[in-house]
Amino acid sequence: QVQLVESGGGLVQPGGSLRLSCVASGIIFGIHDMYWYRQAPGKERELVARITSGGSTNYADSVKGRFTISRDNRQNTVYLQMNSLNVEDTAVYYCYADYTWGQGTQVTVSS
Repeated sequence: QVQLVESGGGLVQPGGSLRLSCVASGIIFGIHDMYWYRQAPGKERELVARITSGGSTNYADSVKGRFTISRDNRQNTVYLQMNSLNVEDTAVYYCYADYTWGQGTQVTVSS
C-alpha cells in the first residue's frame, strides 16, 4: 500500500521560507514522477510542481523562480523549497504519486 506523508508546513511571514518534505513508502520511488499540489480555501486543487523520475522539473507560473522541487531517491523523499512566500501561497499542500495523495500539510503566510 502506497503511503505519502508530508511535513514541514507552518506559519510564516510574507517573504519567508519553508521546506516541505514528503516521504513515500510502499512504492518503487525512483521510477515515479512526484508532484506537489496545493488547495487554498474556496479554490480548486492546483498543481504546483512536478519532478520526473529522471529529475526534470516543471512549475506553475505563480511559483516559478520562488519554489524548487527536488528528490532524494535514497530517502524516498521529495522536497519543496518555498522562498519569498506571499499570502497567496497560503494553502494545504499535498504530495501526489502513483494515484495516491498524502494527507496534506498546512502552509499559512501571514504577518
